[in-house]
Amino acid sequence: MTPSLNKVTDTSTRHFRFFDFILAATCILIVCSNIIGAGKVADIGGFTFGAGVIFFPLSYVLGDVLTEVYGYQRARRAIWAGFFAAAFAAFMAWFITEMPPAPGWNEDLGGGLTRQDSFAMNFGQAPRIVLASVLAIWLGEFANAFVMAKMKVLSKGKALYQRTIGSTIVGQAVDSAVFYPIAFWGIWSTELIFTVMVTNYALKVLWEVLLTPVTYKVIALLKRAEGVDVYDEHTNFTPFSIK
Repeated sequence: MTPSLNKVTDTSTRHFRFFDFILAATCILIVCSNIIGAGKVADIGGFTFGAGVIFFPLSYVLGDVLTEVYGYQRARRAIWAGFFAAAFAAFMAWFITEMPPAPGWNEDLGGGLTRQDSFAMNFGQAPRIVLASVLAIWLGEFANAFVMAKMKVLSKGKALYQRTIGSTIVGQAVDSAVFYPIAFWGIWSTELIFTVMVTNYALKVLWEVLLTPVTYKVIALLKRAEGVDVYDEHTNFTPFSIK
């Protein structure tokens, strides 16, 4: 713990200057990754991976920042906010896709493809993909926050890199193990599912390692700005609360 910071074990009644900005950034990242990158498989130089892996791991970086700076209670609120934001975005995408298109708008784009077909291909996610995504986000983010908070207490705030990387190893493992089998079993080949799942997991953890210096700087700046160092020594770690 930095000497100039006040040790805090309960943040439920405390006002923070920058928490809302980190919360908003987390929701934006989760929603964009869920809608834009979830279903595309990319291939660069023979290396196959889910395209969303490029940006989605940043939500775990922010999750580490939230838990380290503001504690598990505030991270839990952010996870629920991201969960509901992703669920609403998926519902909105489905609802608008299913609305009957206006004849003047739904022009033929060539090759038997209409504008409605193109719109549906971009935004019309299958219900099982939506279910897999929001469930994986919820479980993975909570696993990440729980491990991060517990490791901080056990290590007495030392070795931050062990907490950020360790929590990501657990959280991303849960996320990947839940999302890909539920979303694509029977649609993709078993080989492709496991290939993408393993490569995405490795890339997500690698991202966390590479971004560790940035994570350190952001955490240090926020801790100094907020003036506290939060330890979840007496926290109720149930995920079913927004207290």
